Amino acid sequence: MGKGRETIDALREWGLTLPGAHLKSPWPGHSDLAVNDKTFAYLSTDDAFRMSAKLRYTSEVALELPYAAPTPYGLGKSGWVTFTPGDDAIPDLAQLKDWIEESYRAQAPKKRVSELDARG
Repeated sequence: MGKGRETIDALREWGLTLPGAHLKSPWPGHSDLAVNDKTFAYLSTDDAFRMSAKLRYTSEVALELPYAAPTPYGLGKSGWVTFTPGDDAIPDLAQLKDWIEESYRAQAPKKRVSELDARG
């Protein structure tokens, strides 16, 4: 297993600790994170690192990265960013978690966000 797969697996595991988070697999090759059936992180299932997140506040900065692009299928217009770095360019786990949390906050109901904030 490569670094990309290990990182995605760690993000998926961490993402499932967010209030109300569950797995959603809308099509083959994905095991995504969702809350109330709304996806907040698209995560690949193969060895290559691929992740998409809805970044309302940081999309412009994220899109400056050489391995970031607006998410296809019109999602990029809503702030979704897809990351496809090689194993040698995968951002640190803390940065990736920040992006996933930002996306979670954009997609989750206020009650779930309040639960997350109450954790401290």
